[in-house]
Amino acid sequence: MPALTTTPTGFLLHGRPFRIISGALHYFRVHPAQWPDRLRKARLMGLNTVETYIPWNLHQPEPDSPLVLDGLLDLPRFLRLAQAEGLHVLLRPGPYICAEWDGGGLPAWLVADHDIRLRTSDPRFTDALDRYLDRLLPPLLPHLAANGGPVIAVQVENEYGAYGDDTAYLEHVERALRSRGVEELLFTCDQANAKHLTAGSLPGTLTTGTFGSRIDDHLAALRAHRPEGPLMCAEFWIGWFDHWGGPHHTRSAEDTAADLDRLLSAGASVNIYMFHGGTNFGFTNGANHHHTYAPTVTSYDYDAPLTESGDPGPKYHAFRDVIARHAPVPDEPVPAPGPKLPVTTVDLDRRAPLLPYLRTLDAAVRTEDPVTMDELGVRSGYVLYRTTVPGAGDGLLHFAGGVGDRAQVFVNGASVGVLERERHDETLPVRVPQPGAVLEVLVENQGGVNYGPRIGAPKGLLGPVSFQGAALRGWECRPVPLGDLDGLPFVPSDADTDAVPAFHQGTFDVDTPADTFLALPGWTKGQAWVNGFHLGRYWSRGPQHTLYVPGPVLREGANELVLLELHATTGTRARLIDTPDLGPENH
Repeated sequence: MPALTTTPTGFLLHGRPFRIISGALHYFRVHPAQWPDRLRKARLMGLNTVETYIPWNLHQPEPDSPLVLDGLLDLPRFLRLAQAEGLHVLLRPGPYICAEWDGGGLPAWLVADHDIRLRTSDPRFTDALDRYLDRLLPPLLPHLAANGGPVIAVQVENEYGAYGDDTAYLEHVERALRSRGVEELLFTCDQANAKHLTAGSLPGTLTTGTFGSRIDDHLAALRAHRPEGPLMCAEFWIGWFDHWGGPHHTRSAEDTAADLDRLLSAGASVNIYMFHGGTNFGFTNGANHHHTYAPTVTSYDYDAPLTESGDPGPKYHAFRDVIARHAPVPDEPVPAPGPKLPVTTVDLDRRAPLLPYLRTLDAAVRTEDPVTMDELGVRSGYVLYRTTVPGAGDGLLHFAGGVGDRAQVFVNGASVGVLERERHDETLPVRVPQPGAVLEVLVENQGGVNYGPRIGAPKGLLGPVSFQGAALRGWECRPVPLGDLDGLPFVPSDADTDAVPAFHQGTFDVDTPADTFLALPGWTKGQAWVNGFHLGRYWSRGPQHTLYVPGPVLREGANELVLLELHATTGTRARLIDTPDLGPENH
């Protein structure tokens, strides 16, 4: 028997009237040591529920591999902590989550098969989904409300009406959940217009909407679609995400609080998206591709009530005041901002050039024509492609089909240019000094498209490469290993660093670990690690100019910072500062 049920106008929880006042908090975007703090702050803002997606691609990184449920992905622990804090949970297992997440959460090994019709009743897709749910659901069933846990509702798919209209597929997902023991209320969510609601809804399943403004219009659209039942906004968008090279999006606390008040005054339930956005650590950011490819930045601050570093912002206070007009709010003080590390300078005084290091490794795959990252089994990061050029002189390098997503080109170790998917680049004028010159192409996967029909677009070199019209054959394709940096051949760095891709290493001392923000003035583009924890991508293009460093990744005494700089730096110093810089605000 489900704990949460519906009436013609609202919800009952264990038979008593209940309104969902929820906030999105993605466990996989927050350091696990910080989960209790973030959940406590959710309760203190007045939330009675938290919502989270489940990223299939992280939990099952390879086909038929054991499910990953530890560390950042210890979902059962997150659910236990939520329950201990007195919070209910809305669970959104996908299979597709969007979420500005790499590939929308669909595993790279799955979308690499371009014959599969994603998110349809194609048996190749549903069979893979079923095998995943066979692994995912057993450890989660004890945490469902029917079994005494905090999970009161589970989502069927995600904004499916914006993608397709395969009702048989939605019915398959529903049956897959039910047959594996999910008794709780099931819901769908779609953008609140008639077309999407019709395509994405299921009879007998709660329909909810996603929107951030025009509250009365969107609630009316929901009510027109379903004349009876609870009104709920499953994603009340109170901010937005950023792309590299674009503005930093913000929305005023006064505006969003007024819309939240309209929602609650109408008797609707709500899930605030996001309550706490967190961070796209490592290689987890997604991308959009409407007219052109646009990768998402590392920060997922989202201008949320709780900032990326977990501090209450203006929306936290404004939303708490609004919620207090409609529901009980704990009679406890609003938490103060957390401590920050004192400003610290880090000298990165050791370096290891990337290309010479990669040439010493044995992991090259030899092919006549370059192959994609998918074909190499590379799910994220970089691949170095290497061949020789028979001819010489000035001419055009042509990359048939372009690159996915960004390629740096070197001739005999010297940089000769960059190609980018977002500019639809396919050609590069170069001078080849002599026959047999070495051509190397370092290709970066900048994040898988997470929305629309281009999910699964291939990465790496996407076709044959030619010079002066003659195809180049005999390639070495070498993945760049970044899982363990301990073996890098660091040597003391010269003051004037060459403008070549290189790892840079430095150490710094910490008295008391606390949150901080990594600022990289003078650095261009690359990746950052602190004590082996992969913070994510930096890029001088902005808008984001600092990376969040969670306090739990630091330790008392000596700490290590490693950068993979792909271009050049004007110096070899970095700074740890006490304030984030996410870019100029765009309201």
